[in-house]
Amino acid sequence: MLEERIEEVTSANEAFYRAFESLDIGEMDKVWAHQEYVTCIHPGWNMRVGWPMVRDSWVVIFNNVFSMGFSLTELQVQVAGDVAWVICTENISSRHADNTQNSRVVATNLFERIDEGWKIIHHHGSLLME
Repeated sequence: MLEERIEEVTSANEAFYRAFESLDIGEMDKVWAHQEYVTCIHPGWNMRVGWPMVRDSWVVIFNNVFSMGFSLTELQVQVAGDVAWVICTENISSRHADNTQNSRVVATNLFERIDEGWKIIHHHGSLLME
């Protein structure tokens, strides 16, 4: 049972990063819980609380980036009942206008099991200084 839930959360986490790479707010809508308690902290940003504010943060990012690619390393997945968390390093390649930028972000993604599926309820990314 635990192994199965870890696989489900791993798949939900992969769906989150596919949505991120797609730069499509409709795809991001599908992976998040649309609750007042969801939170998101992007590197260098203030905390966003509640689905409308979290969603708006993704819209801002998607409107200012031409492409994004992720390679995840140091991935850890834990499940405790109907809550799960993923900790990883995001190795990011992004393009803004004519600039390509590579960065590393340590991230924590928190998931909640809702209606037999796992939805993200918190994302926190902190830039790793090289």
